[in-house]
Amino acid sequence: MKSYKVIVTGPFNAGKTEFVRTASDIEIVTTERRITDPQMVREDKGETTVAMDYGHKRLGDATIHLYGTPGQARFEFMWKILSREMDAFILLVDSSDKASLMDVKQIIRLFRKQAHVPYLVVANKQDKDKVLSTQEIRKLLSLPDEVMIVPCVATDPASVKQVLILATQMLES
Repeated sequence: MKSYKVIVTGPFNAGKTEFVRTASDIEIVTTERRITDPQMVREDKGETTVAMDYGHKRLGDATIHLYGTPGQARFEFMWKILSREMDAFILLVDSSDKASLMDVKQIIRLFRKQAHVPYLVVANKQDKDKVLSTQEIRKLLSLPDEVMIVPCVATDPASVKQVLILATQMLES
């Protein structure tokens, strides 16, 4: 049985906790707390991850241990802790929030500095109106062609499973 440590990261409100929750075979361990900064509170988001989320998924003969990071830059120290000994990372972006993509560039730099491991960019929230396409995201982030960008809806088990299958294939190649 193979075992992989995969970090699920991305900016605030990208859908990391929901992705881990949807993917996991177990009830996830989460550290969500009420948002205290009034500028961060959104109509659909009153809590934020302050340390990590954890879940795992069995796919064939592999177990993927999923560690979701906090999205706010003030918890950046957790990104470094969680990324130790990672095998890959999944970078969730909110396809409906173009402004959040500037944070994504910094997150990529930080995680690539931690370890040279494979990663996927996951264009989440594809079920919303007026979302960016994977091609638009690639262009805005100046990502090379070898970086896979996958459309996803973090609340849809089939969509999340497809991302994990691609991540597993990437790890095993």
